Amino acid sequence: MKNRKWLDSLGHALDGIRYTAKNERNFRFQLVCAVLAIVACMFFRVEMWQFMLVATAVFFVLAMELVNTAIEALTDLTCNGEVHPLAKIAKDAAAGAVLLASVFAVVVGVVVSVSVITTR
Repeated sequence: MKNRKWLDSLGHALDGIRYTAKNERNFRFQLVCAVLAIVACMFFRVEMWQFMLVATAVFFVLAMELVNTAIEALTDLTCNGEVHPLAKIAKDAAAGAVLLASVFAVVVGVVVSVSVITTR
């Protein structure tokens, strides 16, 4: 059944973020890294376009981790605790997506850091 109110949808989305933050250690680690990256951008007064690159990378990683959590939950639900080769593929691919997003975020961080260092 579809949510009829925008606030209901927002509440469900926030519930998903809260659940993931409470139950997924990697998400909590990524949140800490996200805060540190944003604070570093403010501390070093990076240009707006550089900040937007970092913010995009950070939110991409967090969004991918939420998707990964959803895929894992659905896979566990449909498999009833049994290990199925296709379930493994789904979970591994979702984890791989998070890994790629994380590597992208690190590359963005390095490029922005080098850019800031070389222009000062």
